[in-house]
Amino acid sequence: MQVTWHGHSTWHVTVGETDLLIDPFFDNPKTDLEPADLETPDYVLLTHGHADHIADAGAFSDATLVATPELVSYAEDEFGFEDAVGGMGMNIGGTVECGDAYVTMHRADHTNGVMTDYEYDVGMPGGFIISDTTPTQVSDEESTTFYHAGDTGLMTEMRDVIGPHLEPDAAALPIGDHFTMGPWQAAIAVDWLDIDHAFPQHYDTFPPIEQDPEDFASEVAATGSDAEVHALEADEPFELNP
Repeated sequence: MQVTWHGHSTWHVTVGETDLLIDPFFDNPKTDLEPADLETPDYVLLTHGHADHIADAGAFSDATLVATPELVSYAEDEFGFEDAVGGMGMNIGGTVECGDAYVTMHRADHTNGVMTDYEYDVGMPGGFIISDTTPTQVSDEESTTFYHAGDTGLMTEMRDVIGPHLEPDAAALPIGDHFTMGPWQAAIAVDWLDIDHAFPQHYDTFPPIEQDPEDFASEVAATGSDAEVHALEADEPFELNP
């Protein structure tokens, strides 16, 4: 599995022959790319409806959309998406097969909504656990699993459900504070998830969420976690191996 951070909460994940793009928003200071610089992915995954997570979704409307049914409906109306997984959106707790990837949606503790001339209920905010094998009760040491937490605060589901049962190897966690977790709570999430690799996201895009990722690394170390913290350069691929 290969993961690439494009700044803010935008990630490109490649599983086998399948490309997934999460929360496309390229108007951020970390990336030099424009949406036109990327080939259309097979799937676009949207965690929630805030503008800094869906602003560039329309540039990839030929892809298959993965989101809550409510957000799918909005994206069809506003961005021209015609297809969603299985002909409908998915929801919290569900797993869908996306090419070579298996995508499970889990809740995020955040707000949701879109600012337009019309009122849209775009469902609950979420996060995605992406694996190259089907999630089961039996651990598979050969599988690789990446957790994109979306915009969230610290929640005990990370400790009680996502970590022990969905078993991510790596996680992208917001550290910007103000709107989401900050470094110290994100570090607790790393410890609870029992992951090997932690990637900070959702920081330095706007003044209220300016953060030094080294503070996050220090907080992770203070928990006693053995996770490696990778403050990635934007647009540089990172290989995740079992």
